[in-house]
Amino acid sequence: MNARWEKCVDFHGHECPGLAIGFRAVEAAQTWLGMQGFSADEELVCVTENDACGVDAIQVLLGCSFGKGNLIYKDAGKQAFSFFDRKRDKKGRVVFRRPLDPNMDRVAMQAHILEAPLEEVFELKTPSFELPKPARLFTSLVCEACGESAAELKMRLQEGKKVCIDCFSHYTRGF
Repeated sequence: MNARWEKCVDFHGHECPGLAIGFRAVEAAQTWLGMQGFSADEELVCVTENDACGVDAIQVLLGCSFGKGNLIYKDAGKQAFSFFDRKRDKKGRVVFRRPLDPNMDRVAMQAHILEAPLEEVFELKTPSFELPKPARLFTSLVCEACGESAAELKMRLQEGKKVCIDCFSHYTRGF
């Protein structure tokens, strides 16, 4: 294929239709929204609606990652990616269109995704939410139950003690 695809395959570990979806979603963001380059910090943000193979291509090609805070997971189970360019105030939601032939095998599916015109593979929509705020740093607190530290944002108060989510006993009476 090309060097960019090979770089994605090397990172992901194998070729597959899912990786191809992410690879072409980046191409769509670059073509339709003008998102170029590798995000050194949080200039580009991707909100992915899945945790599948395609997300690896987005990390490799755009520099969006969980560690930098510019890759955000919104669990909707959809092959959809909302891209935001903070510097240029551009945004778009790239949504995968299933091929018309539901009987396509994996090899044919991957070839279709990689070779068909972008308009056949994706639809461009407007995200239904605003650009997420930049990542914040939080003070770490020590859990008074297990002794491990966690970000203060994730701590809970239980019986007067600061405890982490793992040690917290959720209480409910229904509903």
